[in-house]
Amino acid sequence: MAACPVFALFIDAVTAAYPERPVTIVVPFPPGGANDVVVRLIQPPLEAALGQPVVIENRGGAGGNIGIGAVARARPDGYTLLMAASGFAVNPSLYAKVPYDPLRDFDPVAEISAFPIIFSVRPDFGVATLNDLIERARARPGALNYSSPGVGTLPHLATELLKLDRGIDIVHVAYPGGAPAAQAILSRSVELAAMSVSDANPLIASGLLKGLAVTSEARWPELPDVPTVAEVGVAAATAETWQGILVPSGTPKEVTARLAATLIEIVGRAEIGEKFLRAGFRTRGKSSEEFRERITREVSRWRDVIARTHIAGQ
Repeated sequence: MAACPVFALFIDAVTAAYPERPVTIVVPFPPGGANDVVVRLIQPPLEAALGQPVVIENRGGAGGNIGIGAVARARPDGYTLLMAASGFAVNPSLYAKVPYDPLRDFDPVAEISAFPIIFSVRPDFGVATLNDLIERARARPGALNYSSPGVGTLPHLATELLKLDRGIDIVHVAYPGGAPAAQAILSRSVELAAMSVSDANPLIASGLLKGLAVTSEARWPELPDVPTVAEVGVAAATAETWQGILVPSGTPKEVTARLAATLIEIVGRAEIGEKFLRAGFRTRGKSSEEFRERITREVSRWRDVIARTHIAGQ
């Protein structure tokens, strides 16, 4: 049935007026992390495009669940947004209880950016390629250790994908963040490190680490000599940490569409792409539909990985 003309005019008026006051973006982690960096890169151009202040609210805790849950319960009017990351799709399988349903409680707006994981070793470890490492691990089950910035993080899950696909046993050692995980391999506490490219790049450039493979579909621009996992025959380990904007389910579609178009236009600008790359990210600019497909796919994918590897819930 056709929409009532009066109602249609009302919706048009609401959309045309949006936003009439400041917009808040909740970052479900403390200041300084990847999500916080991304949101502060898009904040100034988003304010200019919307004509209203964009307020960043950091609400960390419980692996992001506290902030995510707060946005899930917010009024669906387009004035409270969530800057989500990959953990948004992982947490429902990792934690015994989470305060949100990733598919029911949110409407995706746009995927903003992503970055891959890189598998690295010390140059003196005697491993030249990822396949060399796999063969060494296969010959010595359980003898090698790898560091990650925490249980359930993408570096952890990507390495578990590698282990599942190649049938190898490398012991996971979780650290409270990227810096301690990097220090673990530098101090010879572990033989392999799974970390973000932004953490690994300066260590590789200085010769302290050797990059074996990145988990993105394409090589990382700042590490052109490091192959992708697909190029070395381990495409199953392809995985990226992503960042994107979501709104509470039920937000007017016209508002969501305006936000999506605005964000996609912003991250499509060459100067914004350069800023993101310098910060260790690659801009994405994926639509609401593409973003929803990714979340749906990853909720299922990480649930399967967590179940198959018996990663302990929290």
